[in-house]
Amino acid sequence: MSAAMIEVTDLWKAFGSLAVLKGISLAVDRGTVVAVIGPSGSGKSTLLRCINLLEEPERGRVRVGSHVIDCAARRLPGDVELAAFRARTGMVFQHFHLFPHMTALGNVAAGPLIVKKMPRREGDDLAMSLLAKVGLADKARVYPSQLSGGQRQRVAIARALAMNPEVMLFDEVTSALDPELVDEVLDVIRGLAGEGMTMIIVTHEMAFAHEVARTVAFISDGVIGEIGPPSEVMVRPKNPRTQAFLARFHRFMGNYQGSA
Repeated sequence: MSAAMIEVTDLWKAFGSLAVLKGISLAVDRGTVVAVIGPSGSGKSTLLRCINLLEEPERGRVRVGSHVIDCAARRLPGDVELAAFRARTGMVFQHFHLFPHMTALGNVAAGPLIVKKMPRREGDDLAMSLLAKVGLADKARVYPSQLSGGQRQRVAIARALAMNPEVMLFDEVTSALDPELVDEVLDVIRGLAGEGMTMIIVTHEMAFAHEVARTVAFISDGVIGEIGPPSEVMVRPKNPRTQAFLARFHRFMGNYQGSA
């Protein structure tokens, strides 16, 4: 068995005549973080949705832990097996997708109570511990409409963690937030990285990707154009497309270091 916790092999996905993923292969070792960067429309979010089987690839292979999905078989698992697979791969989206009629506590406890059939007290205790983990214990009885965007995103992270996933997938989780709310969400992800959670993070937060990722993958036009440590891909990129994409980040870092 490969040491990788997530392994994607020759993954292809098209929407009609538009090929979005063109033979993507990617491995994420247990306890590490891979940041996926690249221009909008390059296939980054589709890759995450294929890993979590929210989209069905045309061909390729996806493995999370010991669970393998061979997309060449052209048959997804049944509902029960599919739900179990998705529970292993917690996913947090750009938009929060919280249940508006449930409190923060109810949103986080819903998965364990409904899917895992956990007793109410146990589910509520778990939800409270996870809300405390993301700094929102005092918001347990508050509804999503009464929370800021950053708070709602932290509830969404706690909800994903409530299913005790083996890996976490983050899809541009700060892009819908006001700038002053971004750090509170990134701090939670930093904490998960420090605890050894296996993660793939699709992000435009370049400084954050450089800080937390062991590996950075640059995707453009549905293929990985460059992959390696952030000290190479983000500081000394070899691919001209990577260089062009990161030019603004390099200018920012140069200005930042010059003013320090």
